[in-house]
Amino acid sequence: MKTIKDLDIKNKTILVRVDYNVPIKNGKVANDLRIRASLPTLEYLRQHGAEKIILISHLGRPEGKKDPSLSLKPVATALSKLIPNVNFIDDISKPAVQTATNSLKNGAILLLENLRFDPGEEANSSDFIHKIITATNADIYVQDGFAVIHRAHASTDAIKKYLPIYAGLLLEKEIQNLSTTIKAPTKPLLLIIGGAKVEDKQPLIEKFLPLADHIVVGGKISADGYTSQNPKIYVAEDFDEDSSGQKLDVGPLSTTKIAGYITDANTIIWNGLLGKAEDPAYATASTIVAEMLGEKSNATTIICGGDTTGFVENLITTHPNLHYSLVSTGGGAALEFLLGKSLPGLEAIVK
Repeated sequence: MKTIKDLDIKNKTILVRVDYNVPIKNGKVANDLRIRASLPTLEYLRQHGAEKIILISHLGRPEGKKDPSLSLKPVATALSKLIPNVNFIDDISKPAVQTATNSLKNGAILLLENLRFDPGEEANSSDFIHKIITATNADIYVQDGFAVIHRAHASTDAIKKYLPIYAGLLLEKEIQNLSTTIKAPTKPLLLIIGGAKVEDKQPLIEKFLPLADHIVVGGKISADGYTSQNPKIYVAEDFDEDSSGQKLDVGPLSTTKIAGYITDANTIIWNGLLGKAEDPAYATASTIVAEMLGEKSNATTIICGGDTTGFVENLITTHPNLHYSLVSTGGGAALEFLLGKSLPGLEAIVK
């Protein structure tokens, strides 16, 4: 895979696809971990002499229309607190972007407005992305938005027609960690599966049956009666229930058994919460698993899936002592990569 380490960056204008799809509450970024995850790439580009750095991202689902509640302006404010000389323009059209780019000082960063304010982004429009390229006069494109590389959008796919594409450091880290987990994991390998939809999880279970030493199944899948006769697979057997009898979290017996599997494992992949973790009363099993993985410094620990990574990211804000090998920034992208599916944004880099 071609990465920015293979580049002569000095005096170049670099267009960078980042993933700033972060939660916004009351006009402010509620969790900046995805923004922080982009810093190694931005700092590398600056340290190696990039003249101008133009950032593009999406936020939410505005359906191709301008929505002030999904503006990236709060993201620019949050980013400016982490790295100097950050500028923002609430536009993605050529004249405004061209003027803003031309006025940038050496090494400055410019964040453009939400790509999805234009229908051309999700339509994979060559014309849309070409206008951004010409407006910024970019020399090189850096793909660092791992969360979107499974989408055939303008900023992941159509872009390859116009600029050489290189992976950023975050994308490289994601791919390396996930690849090693599949190809050469340190045994024993444990897969922890939760969530609600068995049709989404069964392909992952089947993919990892030959690779894993143990697979744990919890969450609503197990509460709804998932069964397996395979000795590698342990399905949660007791649950915490609400007053109506709904099984909303893995119970203490099952949690203890899962903890034992974690203790014995050297590589652990976790996808899917074990209970209705948005309710603190039913987040016990997921919290125990997250804390055990975050304290297991001698193991490879991979967290993937949108709800799971969000849960862990929030936990990290109050428990900064927890550390993981990878809290994937890409829910769907990570799963599709693990399943061996085609990722348009990645293919654009490796070809």
